[in-house]
Amino acid sequence: MADPHDDPFGRAEPDTDGSQPVVASKDFMVGPPANDWPVWTGFAALPVALVLAAVGGLIVDIPAIVLGVRITSSHTPPGLELAGTVVQDVAFVLTVVLFAQLGGRTVRSWQFGLRPTPARRAAGLVVLTILAFLLFSVIWAVAVNTPKEKLLEQLGANETTLLLALSALLTTVIAPISEEILFRGYIFAALSKWKGWLPAAAITGVLFGGVHAGSAPAADLIPLAVLGFALCALYRRTGSLYPCIATHSLNNSLAFGVLEKWGWQIPVLMVVALATIWLLAMISRQIGLISAVPPNVAVAPTPYDRP
Repeated sequence: MADPHDDPFGRAEPDTDGSQPVVASKDFMVGPPANDWPVWTGFAALPVALVLAAVGGLIVDIPAIVLGVRITSSHTPPGLELAGTVVQDVAFVLTVVLFAQLGGRTVRSWQFGLRPTPARRAAGLVVLTILAFLLFSVIWAVAVNTPKEKLLEQLGANETTLLLALSALLTTVIAPISEEILFRGYIFAALSKWKGWLPAAAITGVLFGGVHAGSAPAADLIPLAVLGFALCALYRRTGSLYPCIATHSLNNSLAFGVLEKWGWQIPVLMVVALATIWLLAMISRQIGLISAVPPNVAVAPTPYDRP
């Protein structure tokens, strides 16, 4: 095996027979981390997460109904809609932790990609991913007449300043973190051991687009699937979930601002959202929720690096 110090990112190349995982000798690593999660859990994670989200939604809705709040199949009060979406995001993360612990496995945050990566390289790849997705989105918008998304109306963002702020927090901070942990951090990582990274990225992209079926117009599901695929590729290239979370947040901030018909507020929202994510990461590290990567840990099984 090659000397890890030959690689500027601290990664050794796999053995020529492809039998050994890539190993990192530094904190900065390239390629998703190795895992022993069964492939079937990659397919099962989303359905289980949605079931948990539905149960959590009932826990929120039932007390509200008892207190006299009117909920119908066509209308949910904005506050409850927002609370239900937060519960869904919590269910996403809870599902990942539960599946990762199957069989008595020890779970560490770095296994889901919450680990450092070279900042300059990651920033360049984030910009490239966003520009490529925006180009696709423009082409798609010209080819397909998509209706306006109604998610912010459902969350009540246009009703009060408080709901607007909470909707922005949910859309640009909470959702990017929870969805990236589920889709890239777990589903993509588990499925990549099946047929390699490319089919795993395609499946993950389709699942990512499909999960937005209730909040986005049908015509937007294809671009969302493309974004999901692109984020898998970004995770593969950086070996960290942080660039994926940042890209997801920037995209959602832009979409949020466009729906609100904002101008200068959009870049402000982007900066505030990224700063909030950074602050949450720092706090999580301080309290031990995000742990350091052990030395010489396997970065990825070889299927990630196969064409």
